[in-house]
Amino acid sequence: MLWCLYVPAAYKEKMKELSVLSLICSCFYPETRNKLVHEFEDMEVKPINKRASGQAFEVILKPLSPVSEVTQNLPLPPKRDISLEDIERKLEAAEDRRRCQEAQVLRALAEKRDHERDVLLKAMEENSNFSKMAEEKLQMRMEQIKENRDAHLAAKLERLQEKERHAALVRKNKELREELTP
Repeated sequence: MLWCLYVPAAYKEKMKELSVLSLICSCFYPETRNKLVHEFEDMEVKPINKRASGQAFEVILKPLSPVSEVTQNLPLPPKRDISLEDIERKLEAAEDRRRCQEAQVLRALAEKRDHERDVLLKAMEENSNFSKMAEEKLQMRMEQIKENRDAHLAAKLERLQEKERHAALVRKNKELREELTP
């Protein structure tokens, strides 16, 4: 409780010190404290109540006066007299630039067309090579199948002939047996 009584007293003492400090500062700086408005050429700055977070200012822009407009206009550079030769030279230079740019575009298009043609030819060549290889593979496979079939048929024919010979031998042996056995 005693502490609460001392705080307001200390606060009052501090305020007295600040006002004394303010008085001393005003002695060193003779400017009046009321003149807080700062004026510049085209604006006026007034401080607004000081806040705990910092200071706030009001900036007022002055309207332009007719005198200031004249002083702000910069003089234009003197106009040169342009001759017909200068105009023709500039037109010719512009025409040359246009022709050069057109030639570059045409050259780029020609290169692109050549590249596309090369790619197309390469694709056609690869397709042709693939077709030839596929055809050769198919031909080899067909030949292999034919050879296998011929070999199989020859083997069957050989077996058939072997069976015929065996049957003929059996018949001959049977006839000989029948002749020998009365």
